[in-house]
Amino acid sequence: MSASSDLRPRPALPNRVPRVPRFLVVSVSALLAAVALSDLFAVYAGVRTYTLINGEERFAFASQRELESADTLYETAGTFQVSTYFACSIVFIIWFHWVRRDAGVLGPDKFRNGPGWAIGSWFIPLAQFWMPYRIAVDMWGASTRLPSDGETQKVSLWPVNLWWGLFISSVLFNRYTGQRYAKAETLEEIRDAVLQVIVADSLDILAAAAAVHFAVRLTGMQRLKATEGPYASALGKSE
Repeated sequence: MSASSDLRPRPALPNRVPRVPRFLVVSVSALLAAVALSDLFAVYAGVRTYTLINGEERFAFASQRELESADTLYETAGTFQVSTYFACSIVFIIWFHWVRRDAGVLGPDKFRNGPGWAIGSWFIPLAQFWMPYRIAVDMWGASTRLPSDGETQKVSLWPVNLWWGLFISSVLFNRYTGQRYAKAETLEEIRDAVLQVIVADSLDILAAAAAVHFAVRLTGMQRLKATEGPYASALGKSE
């Protein structure tokens, strides 16, 4: 960045209180909970399938009705997972963009790119594995409350790191296990693939829980900073 751009005056702050609507963060949390429940359902279906095919003798004596029931349950769980994940992804990205926009008001010097990247970064191949994380880190820093006089500002990023680490691990492991399950042919391969899918679904539950904590915590930080910063008077008038 050139010296002339550093001396450029900052734009005036908008005449609105930077607060994410409560219904939006509640919706994100509810949909993440639905994702976790769909994963829990998938774990149950996977355990049932694994128990049924674990051992050639047990599989040989299983009735056709039991096999069809287990297969149908597993497919239903997969459909439920896809539906809830798709709905959650849309609402989460909307929330993510809204928080980025408000974070730009609370800490305009924390960002190098515009708020539109809070949406676009999720759809850029390869970059989607690190750009949203960088934006989240910047939002976290911009939303951290202002330090008191003589106090050193300390920013703890563990909620961001925990959420992103579990999320990326879950995405990559789910892709791997999905391919293993699709390519499985023998009974032993199917059994091992189902076990790995169970582990992937369990990891996804942890990722959803971490995402709820991250979303609620970041939203709360923004609202708190808005009440303590230059928007305190405007906030009092709006409530």
